[in-house]
Amino acid sequence: MTALMLPGLDPAPSEEPRQGSRAARLGLPMSVAVLKEMCAEYGVCLRPVALRRTDLHTGHTELIDIPCGSTREDVCGPCAKRARRLRQTQIREGWHRTDEPLPGPEPATDTQRALIEFRAHLEAARDTAVRASDWDKVADVDTAIGEVEEKIAAEGLRGCVAPPHDDANPTAGKRRKRSTRRRQDAPDLPRKKIEPRTLGRVYTAPDGREYQPSMWLTVTLDTYGRVRDDGTPVNPATYDYRRAAWDAVHFPRLLDRFWQNLRRCVGWNVQYAGCVEPQKRLAPHAHFAIRGTIPREVLRQVAAATYHQVWWPPAREMVYTPDRAPVFDPDHGGWLDPDTREPLPTWDAALALVDDDPDAEPSHVIRFGSQVDAQGVMPGTEHAARTIGYITKYVTKSSADCHKLGTDRQRAHLDRLWQALRTTPCNERCANWLLYGVQPKKAHARLQPGRCNGKTHQRATLGIGGRRILVSRDWSGKTLADHRADTRAWVRALLGVSTDAEHADPADPADPEQEPTYAWELAKPDDADLSPLGHRLLRALSHRVQWRTALLAAQDRAAQLATADLPATTDDTAEEAT
Repeated sequence: MTALMLPGLDPAPSEEPRQGSRAARLGLPMSVAVLKEMCAEYGVCLRPVALRRTDLHTGHTELIDIPCGSTREDVCGPCAKRARRLRQTQIREGWHRTDEPLPGPEPATDTQRALIEFRAHLEAARDTAVRASDWDKVADVDTAIGEVEEKIAAEGLRGCVAPPHDDANPTAGKRRKRSTRRRQDAPDLPRKKIEPRTLGRVYTAPDGREYQPSMWLTVTLDTYGRVRDDGTPVNPATYDYRRAAWDAVHFPRLLDRFWQNLRRCVGWNVQYAGCVEPQKRLAPHAHFAIRGTIPREVLRQVAAATYHQVWWPPAREMVYTPDRAPVFDPDHGGWLDPDTREPLPTWDAALALVDDDPDAEPSHVIRFGSQVDAQGVMPGTEHAARTIGYITKYVTKSSADCHKLGTDRQRAHLDRLWQALRTTPCNERCANWLLYGVQPKKAHARLQPGRCNGKTHQRATLGIGGRRILVSRDWSGKTLADHRADTRAWVRALLGVSTDAEHADPADPADPEQEPTYAWELAKPDDADLSPLGHRLLRALSHRVQWRTALLAAQDRAAQLATADLPATTDDTAEEAT
């Protein structure tokens, strides 16, 4: 019986949408979204790269998906999470080492020494031929030098014995040199001979126990004006956006100077691993894990005395604008003034003016701020694990996404900094040099003033265009590939698998003359045998679930065997053994 509707009375709203209605359907989860959530939970790459593997003997081909390997969370969350865990493993293995990570180089063999001696004789013969202007003999000696260089590399020697000869341009490869005298406004630092060790000091307690703690350090840049709690300037008109942009571009060089000064000051090869990220005010700062301990006063002293000078042509004021930019003339082979049609000074000419002027000042000087935070960390503590997570907190995010911009004031602050970065020269070949009346190095007609393609000028980087993860060479003694291999070896040993026979290439990599068994190439999106992405994700999810189930079962068996092998002990002894 239908209820009678009285005038002026509205029906009572239903608490749940009617079954089968559009509102009810929208309340149901999407199957594709559930699949992606499960893939993220099990670590399955959401953007796999399909490779075609062809057996060169039988001609059989098959498609194999490999992870995309992205380190950005907004691109592929599972791959970025895996990369973050790998970096955490790298920091953890190198932070509190008690032994040197890398052995010294092996002594040279007799064959290697003979090749170096023969290379020296060729160099002397070439010099004699050049003095006698016997250019035919010079060409023959150059050919012999090239062959000897190849044999030296094949014998296992690293690097190049000497730079290649360039008779047409004798100054090629030579670096510009300026005075290394320290600035008068920078304090002096003690300088010691660096010992060939990377381990810090070992402390002995009164009870005889030894401790070898380490540290973590945070360094920031100087202030550009007063800022609020949300990182925005109190007065945007007086905030020095130009200096903030130049500091962000040259921040990696300042960090290199800091570690160089610190090693010279303390007298041993200090090792570090850290991350560069922006603060709320969008200026870069860095967190580092340091092996060993250094007095906090020494760290502050070195930070205060560290600076980096940028010896570039003057770039204080822009001569041109993107709307009124220089023009390229193919007849002159360079860039001209849009009004006078006079050629702009080349990069070498502009640098020569700076080098020849004894009163010249650097284009920019970057320094650290007064805030230097250093703390001691004991190995194996909760503080150490928490600090590693803090250092790698933002490694999977772009610089602009590290802090959420929730107000118009924050967004306007980012826009002003980005506009300053867009016109800041990032390197010697940057197109922005045309705005300052100088042709960049190796200038060409495709340059667009104010629109350089470098990562420094992108909105997502905030001027941090280089590597955000900084690891010293002797940190853990391993590369990321070595750490990945260690993880695979641990899983295979736990599961009892000796090799990855499904994807292995039987060709011996130690024999370069042996022909490979497989040929690899990227699969095309329109290949008939390439399955849709949903099918590939479902297969990968199934394999990942089976793999995790087998891994957990193997871990349980290993734990049971370890427990069964333990002798009968007291609670204190069992806890210490665990």
